Amino acid sequence: MYCEDTIAAISTPPGEGGIGIIRVSGSSAPALAEQLIRLSKSGGLQSHRFSYGEFIDPVTGECIDEVMAVLMRAPRSYTREDVLEIQCHGGTLLLQRLLGVLLGHGARLAEPGEFTKRAFLNGRIDLLQAEAVIDLIRGKSDSAVALAQHQREGLLSRILEELRSRIVASLALIEAHIDFPEEDIEPATLELIVVSVAESESELNRLIAGFSAGRVLRDGVSVVIAGKPNVGKSSLLNTLLRENRAIVTAIPGTTRDLIEEIVTIKGLPVRLMDTAGIRETSDPVEGEGVRLARERLISADLVLFLLDGSRPFDDNDQLILGELTGRPYLVVRNKSDLPLVLTLPEPMTPLAELSLSLLTGEGIESLRDSIHGIFLNGQAIDSREYVALNKIRHRDALEQCRVRLLQFRENAGSGAHLELLAVDLRTALTSLGTVTGETTNDEILEQIFSSFCIGK
Repeated sequence: MYCEDTIAAISTPPGEGGIGIIRVSGSSAPALAEQLIRLSKSGGLQSHRFSYGEFIDPVTGECIDEVMAVLMRAPRSYTREDVLEIQCHGGTLLLQRLLGVLLGHGARLAEPGEFTKRAFLNGRIDLLQAEAVIDLIRGKSDSAVALAQHQREGLLSRILEELRSRIVASLALIEAHIDFPEEDIEPATLELIVVSVAESESELNRLIAGFSAGRVLRDGVSVVIAGKPNVGKSSLLNTLLRENRAIVTAIPGTTRDLIEEIVTIKGLPVRLMDTAGIRETSDPVEGEGVRLARERLISADLVLFLLDGSRPFDDNDQLILGELTGRPYLVVRNKSDLPLVLTLPEPMTPLAELSLSLLTGEGIESLRDSIHGIFLNGQAIDSREYVALNKIRHRDALEQCRVRLLQFRENAGSGAHLELLAVDLRTALTSLGTVTGETTNDEILEQIFSSFCIGK
């Protein structure tokens, strides 16, 4: 899996910019720096100190660009190898030319995520921390970035290491008595082991229970605003976005296409969608908008069923209600500044009912609180101590670990042989190790790192 060659890649995004960065990692990095960079001062590159110079084409002797370069000697680098980073002007063709010279003189193009993979394989970070790097890059909100940062810093890894140490200690006691079968394990000793395993199981339950919140913080949620024409859907979108994104008129059917924007609601990343008013129509353009609206209702994590509180519930409202069968939705009554005329039919099964006025702004914060509460249950997510699982792989592995610990307690209670109890604990440790990378197979590692961008 690990090759001791030298890799290189552009680490800044495609496109023009003030600065572009090329990263090189491997044993040939210092030699490439000496061969290709002509420094303005003698003495060569000093580790972890930027130096100014010119990047030279060794074939022609031409200066391709003026650069700032820093050499980070192993093991004090991102990959724990010799790492060279070159900062040049951020033109696409220019960066490609510099990279081409590096590749022509001994380096090879890095695979996606290969720098971070080397950091993992060289023991600088564990697999949890490596996966947090991509979450940090892709974070959609301050809370998502904070969660990824906590994981990158090792907060979750330390929790799992404490769990692992506790299980290892229990296994060591069991195996000690297996090695000396003439000494039966004392009931009091076995009881202490069972209590310790139960504590580990409780901690796993807590982590698994937090998966839902961790996932929505990382991936965000989709919320669709649905309702008949002219009930205020576009106005609600604009209000939640705090900008005039959608056209608002008194003419029914103004919105004929999907309008989609990202908004952060109390730390929760929300993909908010304004849809065409759902009603029966002979207009082919409006009809296509209605079709798209119905599609989004099916896939949405939450639907805001917007109603006009100053008008009776009618056939168009009933048409939309029929589309919401089996879907999670909130009933939102608009125009609370006017006398209430709307009466909801029975039966309806919304997650909650709210009233607001898009004219005065009354009730908007309650709506924000409701959306946040549905997905995060009011959890504090900006704390420095907040950690949560956010990947299905992690949750499944910890669930397997929890099941084996439960099996251990049941077997211990029924008087099972020590060898069987040891198997339960070893299997639990294997499942736990797949999260941090101690027992993760090569196929899973390739899948994880292939999702990274080249240059990271």
